[in-house]
Amino acid sequence: MEWYWILVLLFGALIAQFMVGIPIFVAFLIVSVVGVGSLMGPEAYVIVPNSFYATLSSTSLATIPIFILMGEILFRSGSMEVLFDSVDRLVGRVQGRQYILVTLLSAIFGALSGVAMAVAAMLGRSIMPGMERRGYDQRLSAGLILAGASLAPIIPPSLLAIIIGSLASVSIAKLLIAGIVPGLLMCSLLLIYIFIRIKINPALAPTLDMPEDGEQQISRTKATLQLLPFLIVIFFVMGVIMLGIATPSESAATGVIGAIITASIYRQLSADMIKESILSTVSISTMILIIMAASKMFTQMLAYTGAPTHLVNMINGLGLSSISLLLIMMLIPFLLCIFIDTIAVILISIPIYQPLIQESGFDPVWFWLLFLINITLGAITPPFGYTLFAFKATTPSMSLHHVFQAVIPFILIYLLGMAIMIAFPSTVTWLSSII
Repeated sequence: MEWYWILVLLFGALIAQFMVGIPIFVAFLIVSVVGVGSLMGPEAYVIVPNSFYATLSSTSLATIPIFILMGEILFRSGSMEVLFDSVDRLVGRVQGRQYILVTLLSAIFGALSGVAMAVAAMLGRSIMPGMERRGYDQRLSAGLILAGASLAPIIPPSLLAIIIGSLASVSIAKLLIAGIVPGLLMCSLLLIYIFIRIKINPALAPTLDMPEDGEQQISRTKATLQLLPFLIVIFFVMGVIMLGIATPSESAATGVIGAIITASIYRQLSADMIKESILSTVSISTMILIIMAASKMFTQMLAYTGAPTHLVNMINGLGLSSISLLLIMMLIPFLLCIFIDTIAVILISIPIYQPLIQESGFDPVWFWLLFLINITLGAITPPFGYTLFAFKATTPSMSLHHVFQAVIPFILIYLLGMAIMIAFPSTVTWLSSII
């Protein structure tokens, strides 16, 4: 069978299973096991246990459950509620205060959770009703929540960045650090858009009652003091990497210590909370690691067929410019993420894209960071972006049609941000190059 028919059959079988709701790891296992037997023969089934052992014994993947545990402790301890209240007070007497609050909280929650869908659902449930009651524009509010939630996989620590770094053989530390400037850039573009919209139409931002100046000063001082413990978490995660004290795996462990210290400062630390956090972490981490083990077997089978090499040779033969190749490589996962899970797209793309990146001469950190932003954007793109549905499930006051309309301007903002990163690669690579 020709190599291109093998690619079509394998990826077609995967995508078909994803779209009918079969779990990712089950889909990869089915395709891999059937494919190994059909293409390589029954004696090749030895790669099944080898793939699982190689994945589950990888020290770099230890980062995943530890970062998940850190996020679980922070959320379950109630520390997030303190964070929300403090940022709200610090924003203060500013027109469009709630819009700014949503953007800043999205960045903070994203850094602490790394999961866009979770942030969108949480902010939709906790912030959206209050914004509607205060007279804020529903569509602008919804669009900001969805766009802000999409910062989650970009701003470190990012679970998706760790998965990409592990599977694509890219420095996890560099990939995590590389997300800082793009995350701040996207956040800045969102804030600029808010101010422009409010300037054009002040009715979008109703005036809110605020404390008197003296009370406001006291309130802000208290809010600042309440935020200080979160600096412990930030330093224990990012500070130790940038100072060269710890690797990403070690910084994940110190991040858990920081989360425990923060929870204890807020007097929210308890044995039951730690137990619930650990149980949830075990459940989530086991699923992710099984998915990655199954995908590794799929990658090995794909390499055996020689399809990636043939694909690289075919694309090289087309004589495409670097920018044309980059746009095609970004368009495909973007379209896939409209329909299926981002982790599935990552696992499908890496074995195909790695040889293409080497041949094209793209900086791996720059390319995979753009890829990460790209697939996150696909998840908020109508009509099937799954982050949209997570938000809609927590916001019954909005129709799905209005949710789709709300997110369109922010998709364009993200595309603008990506264009800036393509035109000026140093926005991605500068910070990571100094570690």
